[in-house]
Amino acid sequence: MKIHNNPNVMKALKLYDNQKTDKTQKSEKVTQKKDQLELSEKARDFQVAMKAFQKLPDIREDKVTKYQEQIRSGSYEVSGKEVLDKMIRQGKIDQKI
Repeated sequence: MKIHNNPNVMKALKLYDNQKTDKTQKSEKVTQKKDQLELSEKARDFQVAMKAFQKLPDIREDKVTKYQEQIRSGSYEVSGKEVLDKMIRQGKIDQKI
């Protein structure tokens, strides 16, 4: 049995083609909404703080120069208590991390 020239098959194919183009035309008319992102006030504050932090230099040249001069001149003195206090504080921070 040949179906190429069968009029009923041809009508069905035309109907199918029409439905196919209707769906395509409908989908073209649909517009997609754009994604939106809204930051909280806390997040915006954090962003500002991070930008300010990133602008800071990695090395504080003024302090480095000050201590270099003190070491060269022999006037740099640190008490053992200050060193111990900082070591203990740093140890506590490391434990928390």
